[in-house]
Amino acid sequence: MTQASKNVLVCSFILALLPLSATALEYRSVAVPKAILYDAPSSSGKKILLLSQYYPVEIIVNLGDWIKVRDAQGSISWVEAKQLSSKRTVMVNVNHAEIKQSADAKSALVATLEKDVALEVVDLKLNNGWLKVKHRDGVTGYILISSIWGFE
Repeated sequence: MTQASKNVLVCSFILALLPLSATALEYRSVAVPKAILYDAPSSSGKKILLLSQYYPVEIIVNLGDWIKVRDAQGSISWVEAKQLSSKRTVMVNVNHAEIKQSADAKSALVATLEKDVALEVVDLKLNNGWLKVKHRDGVTGYILISSIWGFE
């Protein structure tokens, strides 16, 4: 076998493994009224930010007791794992996002939301680019995924 053939074989093997190694993005939400974010995985680290309950975060690194997260603004910091929940929430990332009665732009308007409002994800299955969500006041409906952060 020539060196070129070996190189092609190795590259083919690596490319075949790529889909297996790709992982879906993981999100969690803040479980406590105010979660403290740090610059290092330690309570003696510098306190950077407070996040409100239900705020969604993307998991970057999980060390068990400490989790490195990315927030909706793209900032990366550390939070104690016990301050997070597996409950899925999303954050409105546009002004005047609309929640519709069904997964259709022509559907009846249920609510209009301002930027940075957290919503609970009711159903993880997308419906033509719409996600079923619930506001903390009980309003349930569908929002376009282009209007939210925390669901990829």
